[in-house]
Amino acid sequence: MGDEHAPHAAARREADPNRRAYWLKTLHRWHWISAALSLVALLLFSVTGITLNHAAQIESEPHVVNVKETLPASLLRSLKKEPAADAPLPGAVNDWLADALDVRTAGRKGEWSDSDVYVSLPRPGGDAWISIDRESGAIEYERTDRGWIAWLNDLHKGRNTGAAWRWFIDLFAVACLLFAFTGLWLLQLHARQRGKTWPLVVAGLTIPLLVILLFMH
Repeated sequence: MGDEHAPHAAARREADPNRRAYWLKTLHRWHWISAALSLVALLLFSVTGITLNHAAQIESEPHVVNVKETLPASLLRSLKKEPAADAPLPGAVNDWLADALDVRTAGRKGEWSDSDVYVSLPRPGGDAWISIDRESGAIEYERTDRGWIAWLNDLHKGRNTGAAWRWFIDLFAVACLLFAFTGLWLLQLHARQRGKTWPLVVAGLTIPLLVILLFMH
């Protein structure tokens, strides 16, 4: 009976190293691919994590630009029609503002009142708005720039960055998860040869938990 089972046991012993080698090769491939895809963004989010954490210590003087102009009478007539409460500006007005003031209002909702229309133009690292008097055509445009650190911080938070950047953040998060899970699996495969593996993993879990429990009130 022992002789009959010997070939099967030998086959299993041979298969185990082959299976391990396959998973090591596969995991290493996905680990470096996810690392390469997320490397630059991971550096960005790491640095901006520090700048956000010390935002109060990083002084920045906002730069404010205020522009006053008058809308041509031919376009002003289109603002005197009664629109929906949050309707965007008419297309011809959007085009004129883009050409004359380099202000992009297309697709932005307007806040209409009897006297004027106001369009908020938030953006990363600053803010902007434009107001047009519906009777006289007087335009007031104000733009605030809080500097490149504020701009990077807003990229980190996804603040006023648009749908494309929010999609990028989601895809970047998926790449980071893949990087983390393949790394964890690789740790498990190498744990026998590296005795400090699991104590370090446990430390990575317990240190932030202790900080939360002991120092956050």
